[in-house]
Amino acid sequence: MRGVTTQTEVRDFIRGKDLADYSVRNPRGEDLGNIKDVMIDINEGCIAYAALSFGGFLGFGDKLFAIPWEALQYNPGNDSFTLDVTKERLENAPGFDKGNWPTTAERGWLTGMYSHYGYTPYWERRAER
Repeated sequence: MRGVTTQTEVRDFIRGKDLADYSVRNPRGEDLGNIKDVMIDINEGCIAYAALSFGGFLGFGDKLFAIPWEALQYNPGNDSFTLDVTKERLENAPGFDKGNWPTTAERGWLTGMYSHYGYTPYWERRAER
């Protein structure tokens, strides 16, 4: 069961397994899918990306999209996330199928994904510090 939050309570931590199936919408209220999992770069000690399931019908034909974690804004009122992209931009994003997840070792692929959403890859930000 997801934790219940009140308006005065702020959640700073959440278990990764509890993120599965949180809905994602854009600021216009369009449904962009659900978070399926998060990928953690154990060498860098951070979340590499969230895997978003989008498209298809009843779980069939949907595609997974890697989303930079910082691109998602948590909405505590309804345990959901906002991603500020249009459906068209998401449809044109680098995606992958359920049987072939990209790894954090594939830096070229991840760099393209971060660039698509307008973010600097986390390992480059860490090198700047």
